[in-house]
Amino acid sequence: MAAAQFSISEAQFHEREAEIRGIRTAVFTEEQGIDPGIDFDGSDPECVHVIARNATGSTVGTARMSSDGHIGRMAVLQAYRRQGVGRAMLEALVAAARRQGLNEVYLNSQAQVIGFYQALGFEKIGEPFMEAGIKHVRMLRQIGS
Repeated sequence: MAAAQFSISEAQFHEREAEIRGIRTAVFTEEQGIDPGIDFDGSDPECVHVIARNATGSTVGTARMSSDGHIGRMAVLQAYRRQGVGRAMLEALVAAARRQGLNEVYLNSQAQVIGFYQALGFEKIGEPFMEAGIKHVRMLRQIGS
């Protein structure tokens, strides 16, 4: 099987809102049953966003990071999972955090993907908790500047 061809770029929410909403709606609302009111919390305009595009330019993934280093809303269309898209988006956000002078980033991982984040240098902190009806755990990664 050939390696997936995709690209990652930073995006402004107001310029790419339709693409970002489309991916998150497909993954969070339609696939996972999360209330759109929880997903679209009003914080998007203040966040750094990344978008993943496939070889034909279609958007296949998105993620965001707030100014304090909180990474979230990572969503990859099902057909593009396990191909490095999530890893590339995460590394792009870590690079953005480093440019901003942050020493660490953190996220709330859904329980079923903790291993994915651990493989990328995140460590579990605290006890599991429920968020949007899904078990999560907070994870932290030291990045230095």
